[in-house]
This record gives sequence, C-alpha cells and structure tokens, in this order.
Amino acid sequence: MGTHVSAGELQQGILSGDVRSLARAATLVESQSDTGREIIASLFPRTGRAMMIGITGPPGAGKSTLVDQLAKLLRKEGKTVGIIAVDPSSPFSRGAILGDRIRMQDHHADPGVFIRSMASRGKLGGIAQTTLDLALLLDAAGRDVVLIETVGVGQDEVEIARLADITVLVLVPGSGDDVQAIKAGIMEIADVFAINKADFPGADRLEQEIRAMQGLADVAGRADAAPVRRVIATEGRGVLELLAVIRSVFDARDRRAMRVDTWNFRLREMLRESVLASLPDSLVEQHAERVAGKLEDPYTAVAALKAALK
Repeated sequence: MGTHVSAGELQQGILSGDVRSLARAATLVESQSDTGREIIASLFPRTGRAMMIGITGPPGAGKSTLVDQLAKLLRKEGKTVGIIAVDPSSPFSRGAILGDRIRMQDHHADPGVFIRSMASRGKLGGIAQTTLDLALLLDAAGRDVVLIETVGVGQDEVEIARLADITVLVLVPGSGDDVQAIKAGIMEIADVFAINKADFPGADRLEQEIRAMQGLADVAGRADAAPVRRVIATEGRGVLELLAVIRSVFDARDRRAMRVDTWNFRLREMLRESVLASLPDSLVEQHAERVAGKLEDPYTAVAALKAALK
C-alpha cells in the first residue's frame, strides 16, 4: 500500500480483514475528513451486526478493568472486539493515557481486539459524531462487539454512552456521591447496573439505593427495572454473569424498535453537532457578548444564529 490510499482501497482492505486498513480508516474518521465520511457512508449497509455496549460511570469505578475483562471473555468465545475509549473532558491527555493503560494489558498483540482512544482535544462538539463513526467503522469491519468506554460521568459522557445499543452504568460502593451523581438524569439511561468492587463494604447499601431509586422511577412509568449485577473486575469475578445479563437485555428488546430509537437519538446528536460545526465560533461569541451585555435577548441571538445557518 502506498502512502496515498484511496477510500476504495481502504474499504477493500477493511472488508478483507486487514487491520492496517482499519487503523488508517479510523485515523481518517477521527480527523473528521471527507475521505473518512466517504468510507463510513459506503460501508454503512454492512453495519448493524455488532452489539454496541456503552460503559460509563464515575472516575475510579474500574471501567477500564471491566472493559479489559469483558474483552478477554469475548475473545475466549472467539468473538472479535473493538474498544473505543473516550475522554470528552480532557484537553490534556489527548486520550493517550487511557489507551496505553488498556494496551499495557493482554490485548496489544491480538488482532482480534482493536483499541482506539480518543479525546476531545479541548474542542467542544464533534466527539459524539466521531465516536459513532468509529463504532460504525468497527461494526462494518466485522467486529462482533464494540465497547465504548467513557472516562467521567458528566453529561457529555452520558450522551456518548447512549450512542450504544446497551448502556452499562458502573458504580462502586462507599464513595457516597455515586447515587447522587446518578440521580441527575443518568439513572434512566442505564440498561444494566454493574456494582464493581463488590467485596468492598457498602455494596449491599448501594444495591438497595439503586433498587429504591428504580422503585421511584417505576412510578414514572418505567416498569422494566434495569438489572443490577455485582462484579470484582480486578479478579474477573461476576463478569461472565454481567455479560450474560447484557446479552439477555439486548436480546429481549424489539430489535427494530430499538434500532429506530437508537437512530432517533444518534441523528439528533449528529444534527446538533453539524449545526454547531457549521457556525463560526466568532459569530456565536459575538452574540454571547451582546447577550451578556444586555444588548440583545437570548431568543433574538438564537434567531440570528439560525438565520446565519440559512
């Protein structure tokens, strides 16, 4: 392969299982290049086969270790895996720290595990779109399972985890603010709860708090409470059961309705990001200054920005 490889050549390479072609395409997708978009658009008919699992939760919950253990289990079953580790909040790490942490473990020499770590590079927007594009690329490349791991538990991370088919919220006992954190709208998006470090004191209490909050959520009309599983990721304990419950939640869904709901959310995210990307930052800044100085009300500002889009 020469230095300049066409989208068509990369596409052929990806479909024939060439990992280097996949890595090159992933770089083009991450840089949000036209060639990257062209590759995703042409490979799109081949997507929809992978199970995409979003893994989110507060820092220190052991998400990376859990992802590592899930990947090991899946490889034992002969499944191929894609891992996207996303750090939306970090302008500093450039995503490298997280990727290296996983790579240092057992997968670096295994072509059946493709790992990509991403950071937002301090730029707001674009991260959800790129994550989704990468996930679709891995899906089209024939990966059986794509794991999307987010670093923190802020709104950005939750939105990114929601791009997946199934969202797993990882919590640990004893940090006190865990359940407070999940009260802020995250509770509803969890399809499965994983209590990691389940051998720590407070695991029972954490599970009771989750169940109590699910009881309150039921009143609001959600009858299918998300299952709760306990794991000790460092020892690999409970991970097989967690994977089984993720699969059963995935299989129990009306697949077509789920796809429509998922794409409804994804398209809204893509639209939001593309609208923001098409407006010059300076123009938004200009209106922000006017609104801050009470020279303009926010509705007028938004109307002006919408007019600029047209």
